[in-house]
Amino acid sequence: MRTTVTKAGMVGLVALIIGAYIATVALYAHSSTALGAQAEIAEFGDRTTVTMNVQEIQANYSVLVADLTVAPAAALLDPVDHHLIEDLSLRVRSVATPTRRTWNKGMLPGTFPVPLTLAGQINRWPLDHYRSGPVEVEVFHGGRALPERVPVKFVNHLSGWDVAAGKSGESAPYRVTLRRSLSAAAFGIVILGVLIAIAGLGVFVAIQTMRNRRKFQPPMTTWYAAMLFAVIPLRNALPGSPPFGGWIDITIVLWVLVALTVSMLIYINCWWRHLRHDAPAPATPAGGPRP
Repeated sequence: MRTTVTKAGMVGLVALIIGAYIATVALYAHSSTALGAQAEIAEFGDRTTVTMNVQEIQANYSVLVADLTVAPAAALLDPVDHHLIEDLSLRVRSVATPTRRTWNKGMLPGTFPVPLTLAGQINRWPLDHYRSGPVEVEVFHGGRALPERVPVKFVNHLSGWDVAAGKSGESAPYRVTLRRSLSAAAFGIVILGVLIAIAGLGVFVAIQTMRNRRKFQPPMTTWYAAMLFAVIPLRNALPGSPPFGGWIDITIVLWVLVALTVSMLIYINCWWRHLRHDAPAPATPAGGPRP
């Protein structure tokens, strides 16, 4: 009966691992960051348009970098060589540093990076999300004093993030929102589960040895040391490297370290009890009877 239960448990464990593997691959395959999309190239039309290819988010999660590409209206371009027939200036609002570019007659606007400001709660990792300030792109051309606001298309090339952009009205500015993709969040949750499993195994082995349910094994002391040194690399492998002092450190990482340290102390106490030196035999007096 016991053998049957053991076999059923092993089959269930293998099925669980296979199911988790398939679910992880499917989750990544359906995420937007799994697509190796190429940079968007704006097409010339009746109106000047702008494309922002989101490329990078800075480590402090306060700035989002996007490559801005301008597609001037067909009326502003020479029909032969597609170069500007008049000066064109562009201004971007809601940036970390003021951004304004000017292209003279005969030039063709290129691509340049634009830093957008972000605000969010990084301590809520991996459920953190961020929102940019109001984004407006305006162009000046033909000696016009008043700027012309142009439509903006946002394209996500940021791995591990879901990026969305929209505006509340026709004349309202754009706002960009970022959320961690489900695949990135799932990866982080799996690593946290590994940390919890390591702490649980360490406590279980120490308690079973203390209760004399298992024999003391000297090499296991090095195993505890290795587990302690593995905690920080695993924590640093979390997607996005959340800053130290967040909720995961207070609720998980700190207590994993405490559990492993206490377990190692318990195991060293077992070493002290199980491998104590035997008391020396009493000396036999000279000429006395031998036992």
